Amino acid sequence: MELSNNEKRMLKALQSRAGDSWSLDELLAACGWDDQVHVAGAGLALAENELVEIQETKVTIWSLGPEGAAADENGLLEQGVWDWLEQQPEDARGMKDLLASYVTSIQETGVAVGLLKGLGCSLEKGAFVLPEPTDVAIVTLVARKSFIEQCANGVHEADLDAELLSHFRKRKGLIESTDGTTRVWSLTDAGRKLDEGGLEERLEVVHITPELLQGEEWRDADFKPYDVELDAPVPAGGRPHPMMALIERIRSIFLEMGFDEIEGDFVQTAGWNMDALFIPQDHPAREMQDTFYLTNPEKIEIAQNFLDDWTAIHERGGETGSTGWGGSFSGEESQKGLLRTHTTVNTIQYLAETPDVPCRVFGIGRVFRKETIDRTHLPEFHQIEGIIMEPGASLPMLVTTLKTFYEKMGYPEVRVRPAYFPYTEPSLEVEVKWRGQWLELGGAGIFRPEVTEPLGCEWPVCAWGMGLERLAMLVLGLDDIRQLYISDLEWLRNQPLL
Repeated sequence: MELSNNEKRMLKALQSRAGDSWSLDELLAACGWDDQVHVAGAGLALAENELVEIQETKVTIWSLGPEGAAADENGLLEQGVWDWLEQQPEDARGMKDLLASYVTSIQETGVAVGLLKGLGCSLEKGAFVLPEPTDVAIVTLVARKSFIEQCANGVHEADLDAELLSHFRKRKGLIESTDGTTRVWSLTDAGRKLDEGGLEERLEVVHITPELLQGEEWRDADFKPYDVELDAPVPAGGRPHPMMALIERIRSIFLEMGFDEIEGDFVQTAGWNMDALFIPQDHPAREMQDTFYLTNPEKIEIAQNFLDDWTAIHERGGETGSTGWGGSFSGEESQKGLLRTHTTVNTIQYLAETPDVPCRVFGIGRVFRKETIDRTHLPEFHQIEGIIMEPGASLPMLVTTLKTFYEKMGYPEVRVRPAYFPYTEPSLEVEVKWRGQWLELGGAGIFRPEVTEPLGCEWPVCAWGMGLERLAMLVLGLDDIRQLYISDLEWLRNQPLL
């Protein structure tokens, strides 16, 4: 069999005491190595060739935590207080004296009192009394100090005093544990019988360099073989998060289709978020259980002309021919501050600013609703929103636009079906075919006159919205929306590049 130089050296060292088991430190010293990786690598190769046996034992290693490191440097809290008490006269050992001494901080005083009681001290009439005799307490303090020193460089649990370990485990930050594995190496019968004469080390060439070829040693060297059929490791380089990659993909598609991107603020008013969309003020979506209303700012001013127009629309339909919702419209309700519940508020405000300019715009942003977290719901998620306002804008134009978008996303089979939304008429839901099933991904329609008239829009407005997370679940093949926001590096590395 072909053995590397490290394997030969380790095997030769093991044969010097063929019947013994060797620890890591012993092998490092015998082989002249300073890195345990040499022992691990050579030992594993020898074990695969059945020349060496490796015995593993699970161990718990105890070392000092942050408080323990401070105690190792400055002494334990109880030792400092005990030394102070021994130096004080009996009439100056009160609690006030301890606080004034700065031996302990105010936060440590209560802990110190408990530790002193554990050493046999008592508190009588506000003064500490040392136990008689003090021998037991002093022995305990010495043992605790020795325990901390023992843990300074890490120590196996089996080598520690069980009673002291139990004591210090109850004290926060003094000691901490890590689980590890200890290994010992020993020769098999085949390893003991292997001829020592075949264990002479030879020059082994791993990399051919110009310096190597300038001499003659390479002619008698061994060249390390490489198995070109072995699986190569997959490089784990940096990559965008799947959600960010999907957002960029969607953005590029809409920009390619001739749309402009718009943005808006998270904090909005109930007026722009709901009233402008002809959502009645007594609609369930406006209740606290669905919407995050704010206390700061609790109120945001809205121009009076918009409030007047929304009042007319909601109460009697304005000049649209609608009867409105009836009842009384509240301007105070309209000016309440909230976290936006959809990104449609961005497009509505955009239309209010440019009602007489043809446009094709879209936006991608976070929205907030008071949802119970489960596999399909989050209180914070993303929406994709878009509008087309131009002469001749119509429902067929809207359907064609959405079908083109989804086709570019990789879903050529798209269908629409009638639906109802308070602010569009006609309204429809968009579905795509995925794994043989139709899945609903968003809503769309033509903004009602009750929405566009107060804004002064010149032409019909085609609008649509869809949930980004639902689309992400479709693209990535997930059945739990929470997976998108779990910091699972292994899962992230294995996601496809979008």
